Amino acid sequence: MNPRLLVGGLFGASAGLVLLSAAAGPAAVTAPARAVAIVALANPRGLAADRAGNLYVGDVDAGSVQKISPSGAVSLLGSTIKDPIGLALGPDGALYVADADDNAVYRLVVGAPPVALGSAAGGATFSTPAAVAVNAAGEVFVANNGNNCILRVDRAGGVSVFAGKAGSAGSADGPGSAARFTTPRGLAIDAAGNVYVADEGNSNIRKITPAGVVSTLAGQADQSGSADGRGAAARFAGPRALAVDAAGSIFVADTDNHTIRKITADGAVSTLAGRAGEAGAADGAAAAARFSEPRGIAVDAVGNVYVADTGNGAIRQITPAGEVFTLTAAGKP
Repeated sequence: MNPRLLVGGLFGASAGLVLLSAAAGPAAVTAPARAVAIVALANPRGLAADRAGNLYVGDVDAGSVQKISPSGAVSLLGSTIKDPIGLALGPDGALYVADADDNAVYRLVVGAPPVALGSAAGGATFSTPAAVAVNAAGEVFVANNGNNCILRVDRAGGVSVFAGKAGSAGSADGPGSAARFTTPRGLAIDAAGNVYVADEGNSNIRKITPAGVVSTLAGQADQSGSADGRGAAARFAGPRALAVDAAGSIFVADTDNHTIRKITADGAVSTLAGRAGEAGAADGAAAAARFSEPRGIAVDAVGNVYVADTGNGAIRQITPAGEVFTLTAAGKP
């Protein structure tokens, strides 16, 4: 069964909108939990989901950030951001955006222009920021990919190095400036305030406590691969995005493996969907699905995982049952 809802029948004729659901795949699947529409989807990277079920997408080719409601209504939050590569929602309901090209981090709300945080307007603090995460107190954390550290922006706008040392790459664990990262790419934060880092250059996942102490949660520095397992026994290949659910499980866009991985609260790593080393666009259940260079990930309040499947120019959904659906594929019939 391959049901499709075309935008002309549901939203009325509207150029540029394509709505797909339950694309054909190698395994039998049930109807998806939702369907969304995206305007001018070209190169999706940043992804976020809020408690109300709204999905936020940063499209780096279009230079836009879009908000899509569960019913498919689209709002344009930002159309002047060059490279919205990382998105995160704050407790104030605002969306925070890492703009890698402009070396800036912005705060976005519907109907208002972007507001630059800290000293971003002058480009003096941020260096190719690749991801953002916001804690319950409203502090913003930034994966400063260009100089290998994690920054913190306090509520007053002050920017400081939270972990690592600017300009010094490495893989050392330890407190604050004693730790080292190598091109950190993805960030997520849990309910306890722990910050998780997809340390792309080291092909591992790091954990930073609220006090700034860094440890390696899963994987091993400079040893890429695709093995499942606990802690240091697991392997990743260029992970670039993270999301955390209400239970504290971490979801990883394992980009170079073309898979989605899951890390439980006790550090056990498994492959949630896709097969390592096999790029593709197939829908289906778990290992039957295929992705191509996934670079963004988000999880909603009921456990659906959303993936910016960048190599396919699409948004994918993984249901709590492990079934993968293609929600959008702009311009594809």
